[in-house]
Amino acid sequence: MSTNTKALREISISEAQHLRTLPSLEIRTDDDVEFWKTTQSYMDYGIFLRRLNESVVGYYLPWEPERHSQPVKSVLAFLDELDHWIDEIPPLQTPQRFGNLAFRTWGQRLEERCDQILKDLLGPGFLAILPFVKPYLLVSFGSFTRMDYGTGHETSFALFLLCLTLVRFFQPVAEEERDLVLTVFLRYLRLCWKLQDVYKLEPAGSHGVWGLDDYCFLPYIFGSAQLRDQMEIPVSSVLSPPLSRTNLYFMAVMRIFDVKYGPFHEHSSQLYSIASGVPNWGKVLGKRVVVQHIPLGGLLEWKPATTAAPWASANKPNGQRMMPPPPR
Repeated sequence: MSTNTKALREISISEAQHLRTLPSLEIRTDDDVEFWKTTQSYMDYGIFLRRLNESVVGYYLPWEPERHSQPVKSVLAFLDELDHWIDEIPPLQTPQRFGNLAFRTWGQRLEERCDQILKDLLGPGFLAILPFVKPYLLVSFGSFTRMDYGTGHETSFALFLLCLTLVRFFQPVAEEERDLVLTVFLRYLRLCWKLQDVYKLEPAGSHGVWGLDDYCFLPYIFGSAQLRDQMEIPVSSVLSPPLSRTNLYFMAVMRIFDVKYGPFHEHSSQLYSIASGVPNWGKVLGKRVVVQHIPLGGLLEWKPATTAAPWASANKPNGQRMMPPPPR
């Protein structure tokens, strides 16, 4: 891992036990988005993603570590359980093009069993954080009301993993961070693809051809990191499918080829622009996802960081810091 990668702070369980603010929806306006960029939660998330990125540079799929830690095994087990629920709750035979109503049944089961799932996952030593991570887990698989899925839900799962790393359920070391990307996130991604296919989930807040992808964002970030030092594979190779699914970037692009028809430059214009105009994998970067539907607070603080993130609020004149939004 790069020596420039920042360390991720630690929140002890004793500190977590004294937290009083549960996660809630805070990002509602453009000003809230700008304020979020000054918060400790934004700084933590940025450091976390950069650490995950650095951990997978030069590593390819399929990937199998010498061993999985017990926390990783536990997360994989509950993701497998959620996958089995899809088989147990088949789609209803309705004429709807998007959003099969059976997805609400699947979501209701998750809501009803979430506490027990987290108790089994965390064990007695981490039960104090259950109310602070539950909101992120519940948002991670789509909206059970709108029956859609998008990058905000994907981000919620990343924040769930971040919270578990802040309290050191997961360890912020390269081996485990690599496992979080190439094993845990990959398993989550495949689960979400199955949910989308079986229950016909609509893209959440899609910008159509002007978005990077209808449903996901992080596979392109992690995948480009995997390929960052790869000189033999040009960025333009995505224009010549089929692609070898040795990295998350190619997997995400092949997913698009699997579910969409027509010329690539028409249905995926942003990816086409990257493929035709970006010289190397180190330049394949996207804007940060805006988490307007994700609760903040508790472990992910909704207050200014003590030290501003170096990538935050770069567009503010004279480096001024955003003041907290007025009370709701």
